[in-house]
Amino acid sequence: MKTNNLDSIYRNHVKDVYRYLRSLCGDHYAAEDLMQETFYRAYLYLEDCKEDKIKPWLFRVAYNAFVDYKRKESRSAAQEPSYFMRLGHSDTPEDALLRSERWSEIGRLLAELPEQQRQALLLFDFGQLSYQEASTTMGIGLSHYKILLFRARQRLREAERKDG
Repeated sequence: MKTNNLDSIYRNHVKDVYRYLRSLCGDHYAAEDLMQETFYRAYLYLEDCKEDKIKPWLFRVAYNAFVDYKRKESRSAAQEPSYFMRLGHSDTPEDALLRSERWSEIGRLLAELPEQQRQALLLFDFGQLSYQEASTTMGIGLSHYKILLFRARQRLREAERKDG
């Protein structure tokens, strides 16, 4: 029963968890490893989670796996989030180039945000969690989460105005 339940959870959420982890660490291979670790931990503690809270709970497990990964890392090096350039497919080479440039710019702007602001933005805008689910995932209060999200969006708007 537990395995079947985990299988359906995996199928329903693997892409979201991978994208979230990839956005956090910026490395395909590390994101795959962290995704494996996330679902391993989910298997171990699945009975502790309520049915209606699976997605936010998985994001929290993924975030904790990421934090553990960062702690183990001997040194941190800023990496370009180049995966944004490969996300979309286009009909023409011009569309591909424009999309690639736009995703590259978004990736650069995200990388410049402070860690907690980036985390808040990724959980809500990319992970599609509610404010409450995202604040719980980050382990902070709802009002603090909303402030982080507001500031992240404000910084992105300011950066776009400077570049535009």
